[in-house]
Amino acid sequence: MTGMNDTMQNHDTALDADKAPADSSELDRKIVDAFPEYTVRKDLVGKIKGNALVPSYVLEYLIGQYAATTDAASLDAGVSRVRQILADNYVHREEANLVQSKIRERGRYSIIDRVQVALNEKYDRYEASFSNLGISGVTVDPAVVKKNPKLLVAGVWCKCALGYAYSGDPHEVPWQLLKLVPVQMSHDDRENYLTLRSRFTTQEWIDLLMQSIGFNPDMFGPRAKLLHLVRMIPFVERNYNLIELGPKGTGKSHIYSEFSPHGMLISGGEVTAAKLFVNNSNNKIGLVGYWDIVAFDEFAGKAKRADKALVDIMKNYMANKSFSRGKEMMQGEASMVFVGNTSHNVPYMLKNSDLFEELPKQYHDSAFLDRIHYYVPGWEFEQIRGEMFTNGYGFVVDYLAEILHNLRNVDYGAAYERYFTLSSSLSTRDKDGVRKTFSGLMKLIYPTGEASADEMEPLLRCAIEGRKRVKDQLCRIDSTMAEVDFSYTRRGAAEATAVRTLEETEYPRLYWRGRPDEDEDMGETTEGTDAESTSGDSVQSPASRTEPVASGNAESHAAPQPKLSAREQLALKAKPGRREYQEGQHGVSYDKLFGPWICKAKSITICDAYIRKAYQIRNLAEFLETVLRFTDRTEEIRVHLITSRDNPPDERQDDDLAYIQENYRQLGIVFSYEFSGSIHDRSIRTDTGWVIDLGRGLDIYQRYDAEWFSPLLRMPVLRPVKNFAVNYSRVE
Repeated sequence: MTGMNDTMQNHDTALDADKAPADSSELDRKIVDAFPEYTVRKDLVGKIKGNALVPSYVLEYLIGQYAATTDAASLDAGVSRVRQILADNYVHREEANLVQSKIRERGRYSIIDRVQVALNEKYDRYEASFSNLGISGVTVDPAVVKKNPKLLVAGVWCKCALGYAYSGDPHEVPWQLLKLVPVQMSHDDRENYLTLRSRFTTQEWIDLLMQSIGFNPDMFGPRAKLLHLVRMIPFVERNYNLIELGPKGTGKSHIYSEFSPHGMLISGGEVTAAKLFVNNSNNKIGLVGYWDIVAFDEFAGKAKRADKALVDIMKNYMANKSFSRGKEMMQGEASMVFVGNTSHNVPYMLKNSDLFEELPKQYHDSAFLDRIHYYVPGWEFEQIRGEMFTNGYGFVVDYLAEILHNLRNVDYGAAYERYFTLSSSLSTRDKDGVRKTFSGLMKLIYPTGEASADEMEPLLRCAIEGRKRVKDQLCRIDSTMAEVDFSYTRRGAAEATAVRTLEETEYPRLYWRGRPDEDEDMGETTEGTDAESTSGDSVQSPASRTEPVASGNAESHAAPQPKLSAREQLALKAKPGRREYQEGQHGVSYDKLFGPWICKAKSITICDAYIRKAYQIRNLAEFLETVLRFTDRTEEIRVHLITSRDNPPDERQDDDLAYIQENYRQLGIVFSYEFSGSIHDRSIRTDTGWVIDLGRGLDIYQRYDAEWFSPLLRMPVLRPVKNFAVNYSRVE
């Protein structure tokens, strides 16, 4: 146990940071008052855990037992107690022999380990096995099993007192179980949970759930919170099929690996039929028979291959909750979750393929995808940042996971029918997807099943949207799929309410490719900033321009000229020449300096030795904003920076550039960079042949107030500039 003692001692210096905030929120106090034994301050987990391999839900249970308070002094004492328990009792696998020796030499010793119990029919007794300690066959009192029935199912993390008494009989196990206290939930507290729900408003309850999964609810809007809760539906809904594709770094798989002892996350997205369903050699059932959730991480990847037989079994299981490998038909209730990264932004996918484009060929199949109940739009989640995590109180995750596990027996899928009617054009699978999602959200937010029409409506809309996203993409993939009307009618209303996905609203022309009657998607046009319309020779917004009117008889009889697109009109503004700006001049922005010259580019190279300091990297980010506004959002735009390092090098430069790279990648701008020690000239070059020579590079502005409330931060035309010149030339 020495290693654990050292680990805990290394964290003693962080005790001051563990204190509860002096201004604990009213919600936190309400949470602790209602659930004193089952809540924990979420930021303590990482600080206490250190290098211990104990699951987070076990650690949270201990913190909930000893440090569930908002009083700073009591919290300190509780944190110290939890650290001491882990240091003295947690069993590392590599120290199993040492701990066994301590039990033998001392006669009695306390440990924390995962315990599973099975009935030995030969001797009519219950016997326990200890996962990390590596011993089995330990006799268990039937009263202990009766009090903790979960010991017989999947095993429970427990604090146990073990003794040692060798009798000389080789058929007897010398280990003795003297005491067992679960350190994770081993009973159903659902009745108390449902009763206490009434103490919280809907918003407070949603915020409590957000804090329970570790996030600060103040950092998220209502839609973002609801999508986070959708990720939890597989824990509370049997046989629920969910997919989430989006940029990396948004926490897609985290909840499936850390949230519940009932979930299994498979890394790499590849699994065999024997492991997942049933092994024909021994007829042993696979993962779907033991877990509430089987989640496939890194599921996307066009180059990946899957066994066709496995895909066929998955199709049947996802549709009928049953599977067979040539022997007998078996049932399972595990929900299936598929998470993976996308390579392109949404408009690119909508223009060139579909929102399932990254899936392996065997899964990019309409029959498989039609079994999906909900498509979570992963691109709507922000990249996880430190400030997103909460220091507030939430449920001990194992407590909440156990509640959700037991709520899987409840079905609220038809609850909305008291107030709403779905469109009759929906298929059976469409309705099934909507109902299961709605049921899951009800169990999360209104676990008693009681809610008004106004409370149910946003949940129903969310459920419809997720299934609509699946069906609309299926219509692209499979021409035999018929479009349906995803709408609902409120009881007593004369007209139905249509539901649209967010990307459908933002990119209608791309979303419904080939529809001649759709209005032009203004979200795809290139627009300059309104502020520039008041300054000198500013670039005019292409959305505000009109075609010139013909004059004279000759011109009026000329053949009509093809209408130029907004971007083509803007490109005509780009001319070779030179522009000079005086010290202190206003009305200058990157949109004005570069917009017409980069608007048709797909590849841009920036050469500027001075992209080093924070404000210089902010200049780069503003230039990328101009690229974002003026180039085609449905294409990937590659921007490469050649710059130099400070002497000595500053790690923040790498961090900031990497942060920009990841954030703009989600928007369709593939940003890359390299460092060179021999840069002199500053320029911007495009694949359309334009060379823009920059006297000062991107550093054209005088120092200005960068506070959030300053208009200079978001309106470059208000900033005074330095004395500089720009030359534009064309290389054919």
